[in-house]
Amino acid sequence: MTYRIRLLGTEDQRLAWELGSLAFGYHGQPMPEDWASERPGRRTFGVFDSAGRLVAKAVDREQGQWFGGRVVPASGVAGVATAAELRGRGLGRLVLTRLLREARERGAVISTLFDTTAGPYRALGWEEVGALVYYAVPTRVLAEIRADAGTTLRPATEADIPTVGEIYREVARAGTGMMERSGPAFGATPAQLLADYDGLTVAVDGTGAIVGYARWDRGPGYDESGRLTVDDLIGLTPEATRTLLAMLGGWASVAPTTAIRLGTADPVWSLLARGDAKPESAQPWMLRLVDAPGAVAARGWPRLLTGEVDLELTDDVCPWNQGRHRLVLEGGKGRLEPGGAGTVRLTPRGLASWYAGAATPRQLRRSGFLTGGDAGTDELLHAATAGPVPTLHNYF
Repeated sequence: MTYRIRLLGTEDQRLAWELGSLAFGYHGQPMPEDWASERPGRRTFGVFDSAGRLVAKAVDREQGQWFGGRVVPASGVAGVATAAELRGRGLGRLVLTRLLREARERGAVISTLFDTTAGPYRALGWEEVGALVYYAVPTRVLAEIRADAGTTLRPATEADIPTVGEIYREVARAGTGMMERSGPAFGATPAQLLADYDGLTVAVDGTGAIVGYARWDRGPGYDESGRLTVDDLIGLTPEATRTLLAMLGGWASVAPTTAIRLGTADPVWSLLARGDAKPESAQPWMLRLVDAPGAVAARGWPRLLTGEVDLELTDDVCPWNQGRHRLVLEGGKGRLEPGGAGTVRLTPRGLASWYAGAATPRQLRRSGFLTGGDAGTDELLHAATAGPVPTLHNYF
C-alpha cells in the first residue's frame, strides 16, 4: 500500500473530525460549526491511502513551555488517531515522524504530549516526565483553614486578566515544564477567559495588589455528589494561598468534595495533609527533543554552574540530533557543539528525561538510557537540570 502525507486544509476537517471522534469516543456528538475554520497555532498532518481515505492524523500545536526560567518553543502533539483496521502497521510512526520534521522547520525544539498509552510514543523517543494530577479533598478539610484577615477576595473582572496572567507566569517561570499561556493557541479574550469558569476569584492584599487567584467550577448537585473542580489555585503569598483555600472550604455543606489540580511541590501542600488528598485522576505527559542543540540553547541553566561534558546522542527518528556533541554550560546559558569524544551516551528517552529533570543520571543508567562517563560527568549532568519537578497545569 502506498500512503501520502500532507498538511490538512479546512476542506479536510470533517474527515479529521470523523477519524478523531471515533478514536476518542465522542462520535455521537455533531461536529462544531467552527471546527472547519482556521485554528491559529494548530496544524494537522494526515495520512491518506491510495483511495484518498484519511487513515491517520496528528496535530502539531505551536506552544511554549518554561524550563530554567525561559520559554522553550514546543510542538504540543494532540489528536493522534489511526483507522481501526490499520493500527499496528506503522501509520502513527509515519505521521509523527513527518510532524517532528515539520515542527523543527517552524522552530520547535522540543515536543510534548499527553499519552493514552506510552509504548508507541516511547518507540519514537518520547518519555514520560510528569503527570497532570487532580486530587480529591474533603471540602470540610478546607473549611478548617482560616482566612487571613488582611487579605480580601472578589470576583475577577476583565481588567484583572493581565495581572492574573502575570501571577501564573511568575510561578511558571520558576517551575519546570509549565505552559506559557500566550501565543496563537491561547487567543481567548478576557471576556472569554472569565466565561470559561463558574468562578475566577482574586486575592487582594492590604495595599490593593492582586496576590493570587483561583479558577473553579461548581458541579451539579448539593448532596454527597456535589463537588468543586479547581484548575488553578495560585497564591504569591502564604496569606493569599490560605485565604483562597478557606474560600473553597465555604462550599463544604453543598459540595463535599473538592477536586484540585496540584503539582508535587505546590505550596498548597503546606496546608493539606497528604492523607486527606487522594489522587483522583492522573494524566501522564511525555517529552522528546526535536532539535537537541536548539533545545539546549533555548532553556535556562543554573547561573553559577560552569562545565562541559562530551555526549553521544542516538536518534533514528530525528537523525539530525544523532552523533557526538559537547555540552557547554556557563553563566546560565548552554550550547551543544558538534564534536567531542562521545564520553556519555544518551538515548532519545534518556535525553528527554535528563532535559526535563525527571531522572538523575544514576537513574538513567539503571534504565539503560545513559552509559559511559563517570561520577564527575554524572555530577555535572545532575546539577544542570536539578530543580522543580516537571509540572503542567494545562491539558491539550
